[in-house]
Amino acid sequence: MTPLPDCFCPVDGTRVPTDSLAWCCPVCRGPLDLDFAPTPATLKSLTGRVNSLWRYTECLPLPAPSVSLGEGRTPLVPLREGVSAKLDFLMPTLSFKDRGAVVLAELALRLRPRRVVADSSGNAGTAVAAYCARARLSCTVYVPEGTSAKKLEQIGAHGARVEVVPGDREAAASAAREAADEEGTFYASHVFNPYFLHGTKTYVHEVWEELGGRLPEVLVVPVGNGTLLLGAALGVAELHAAGLIDRRPALYAVQSAAVAPLAHAWHEGADDLVGVTPAAPTFAEGIAIPRPPRARQILRAVRESGGTFLTVTEDQLRHAQTDLASQGLYVEPTGVACWAALRDLPLTPRTAVLPLCGAGQKSPLPTTP
Repeated sequence: MTPLPDCFCPVDGTRVPTDSLAWCCPVCRGPLDLDFAPTPATLKSLTGRVNSLWRYTECLPLPAPSVSLGEGRTPLVPLREGVSAKLDFLMPTLSFKDRGAVVLAELALRLRPRRVVADSSGNAGTAVAAYCARARLSCTVYVPEGTSAKKLEQIGAHGARVEVVPGDREAAASAAREAADEEGTFYASHVFNPYFLHGTKTYVHEVWEELGGRLPEVLVVPVGNGTLLLGAALGVAELHAAGLIDRRPALYAVQSAAVAPLAHAWHEGADDLVGVTPAAPTFAEGIAIPRPPRARQILRAVRESGGTFLTVTEDQLRHAQTDLASQGLYVEPTGVACWAALRDLPLTPRTAVLPLCGAGQKSPLPTTP
């Protein structure tokens, strides 16, 4: 069996064997990164490979999967001249989180824990539940009260135990982390476990392939915990290091104006979060994260790319969802955040790609926040 790459703490360098079930740095309790620097395949060599994200096998830290549901290879469609949307809501569980969840499930299958736990506002928990069902792994998902009933229904349908935690998204995360410290538990954290990021980076590999071996000038990404943005940064770095792109696209990070700790830190010129961001109601529940654990990494990735942060109001989210629906694309409020930010933003002559991350069936149509 191919050995697994080890994890390490990006803050203090502490190394953590992947097979230890440790979910964070034992010194600072922060998220981990993966000691893994692959070389992607050339465009020509991808011809004829499996039609899923596993076609980028050289760049994935695990070999061919046993629990795949055919995730990845979602279509790219134009929204207006120069701007295209990648339809990641057409994944098996109807959100982009499948990209990372399948990698976590494969890892858990190798480690054979007694149980798997996760925390989520809905989509990540659904994805982890689905792939754990596929792998025949016991799974518990901690969610905050107020989570969409449709998402709760979907998680439960996959056989996972749902624990509704009183309070906000951070309360659910705290409950899951407490459970994660119990012996024999694998914490399928889309935030702390770096294997998840190596799944989400396939988003960029797909865009690169679909555009014939190039990337747009701008990648626009919704940001709460930053798992898609950091995955995108990984994918861009891999393609650039291999000489498969000659320039790196700018990363535009989008947050809800109601909960925008990263955008606030960015506009303050800070390298980390500034002050305390209170939890506030927003249609974009999936990115309503007051204290993202990888804040420093997110801010650094955007800064190094030459990108920026954008925020959107509740009215912008509502109008963007209606606009996309009128174009045949029914997407949940969190998933429309990037289009809400770009609709009236002149990008000419720039080209941009944005993800539509979650299906509209997952949440009710917004009326009031």
